[in-house]
Amino acid sequence: QVQLVESGGGSVQAGGSLRLSCAASGYFFTMGWFRQAPGKEREGVAAMKGDGRSYYADSVKGRFTISKENAKKLYLNMSSLKPEDTAMYYCAALDEDTWYPLQHDEYNYWGQGIQVTVSS
Repeated sequence: QVQLVESGGGSVQAGGSLRLSCAASGYFFTMGWFRQAPGKEREGVAAMKGDGRSYYADSVKGRFTISKENAKKLYLNMSSLKPEDTAMYYCAALDEDTWYPLQHDEYNYWGQGIQVTVSS
């Protein structure tokens, strides 16, 4: 059974930093972070493929960094956080490559999500 377990969320003031972690039960070629704020659609934040290529939403470029460890642990380092980064963050995984790594409907597997709250 596939499991993706997120950790590391919480509350922080604007300008602060947080690191999210995702522990995967297996190897997946493509993994990503998505977020969903109340009343908004789920959006791609960052993704990384097995060949090391990474992708970012324009809204987080230069502030967030995605990385992997041992192919089964995915991280999202978030700095210079803004109130608009407040959302539920989800780890997602896909067995294969994809042309659209920041599109949520490409992904097969999802974690339960973890809350990130940034106060002004």
